[in-house]
Amino acid sequence: MHGLHLTADLYQCSGHERYMLDADAIARLCREQTQASGLTLVDDKWVKFPPYDGQPGGVTGTVLLAESHLAIHTWPETGSVTIDVYVCNFSADNSSKARALMEGVIASYAPARAVRQQLMRGDIGLAAARPPEMAACVPAAAADAAPQWAMEQLAPHARFGYEAVACETRQTAYQQLELLHTPQFGKVLRLDRRFMTSEGEEFFYHEALVHPAATAHAAPRKALILGGGDGGAAEELLKHGLERVVLAELDEAVVQCARQHLQAVHRGALDDARVQICIGDGMALVDRTEERFDLVLMDLTDPDTPAESLYAPAALQRMKRVLEPDGALVLHLGSPVFHGPQVAALTRRLRTQFAVVRCYGLYIPLYGAYWGLAVASDSLDPTALTAQQAADRLQQRRVGDLQYYNAQVHGALFALPGYYRDLLNAE
Repeated sequence: MHGLHLTADLYQCSGHERYMLDADAIARLCREQTQASGLTLVDDKWVKFPPYDGQPGGVTGTVLLAESHLAIHTWPETGSVTIDVYVCNFSADNSSKARALMEGVIASYAPARAVRQQLMRGDIGLAAARPPEMAACVPAAAADAAPQWAMEQLAPHARFGYEAVACETRQTAYQQLELLHTPQFGKVLRLDRRFMTSEGEEFFYHEALVHPAATAHAAPRKALILGGGDGGAAEELLKHGLERVVLAELDEAVVQCARQHLQAVHRGALDDARVQICIGDGMALVDRTEERFDLVLMDLTDPDTPAESLYAPAALQRMKRVLEPDGALVLHLGSPVFHGPQVAALTRRLRTQFAVVRCYGLYIPLYGAYWGLAVASDSLDPTALTAQQAADRLQQRRVGDLQYYNAQVHGALFALPGYYRDLLNAE
């Protein structure tokens, strides 16, 4: 029964009116998009509602798929549409087909605004074998199951994965949380089937997220992390001697999982007296606080997830408000290779808000790609820091236990490959 359930709420649709009013036209659209996505149409049923109170009636209908279903409801009086697509992933991973079907239908409605959500359903996927080191978190009944592959859809035409066994899978109030064990990286945290962090290679992401901006800042004292419930970013910040780190994590289950299973990632930072953990909406905290921070880190899920709104211009402007004049915002952009338009768009967005935007990148093993990040500020320029200055600051602050970042790597992170530089400079 393991599967992906997608929903979309469309507003102010400007597509052809037949897709609001004509049941036959909507049926043809859905059949065509189903075929184009590679899913299997079994049957469909459509109902046209009569006019009401001087307004034309809408249409509701369902397409029965061999993989599950597609459903649409139209409200022509408001120009609104709701869509949901569910596919079972029992015999094969149909997630990319479901997304293709959803996006194909959405495109025909041409909404001014689309609110997308996704839910991972069921618990048939990774078998739960029990490596000795994971005996405490894997049910004994699953001891004889064979390892399988945990896969991630990196882009419409690219997937990658790791041999893994499931130690814990649960639906939290906000997302599907999985704790896996992999021979390659040990314990791995996955949210909504996207790899987040691991015991074996977390330093690639966390050191790159934190140290370029923290080292470039002359005297960082306070930082705000939006997300980051695994504690890895907080642990790296504390190496610079910060007095205060506020960690705003929406999903308390992530913090609980990290405390129990990912000590190798946070190394006790989640329980350090200098770290204040605030469970709830991070943007609500941003809006109500009068505190100012030297660094704000967006340690969030990707921009094409439910965290999408936090990458919007208005949200970036609200984050900027809580920065000190010499402060910096740090975020990851996605992969310039696989998410080029997204990386370029986010960079343009940052440039409208900040005087200094410096993009950089590195290969992150768990993410399966070269990954882009950025430091944005009105005054702090990390590329102005020389290798000697970086070495001096790391020594003065007694920053140690680094596996990726060092004084020489600092400048190298900002030396962009030609294709990445061209992507950022293209109109």
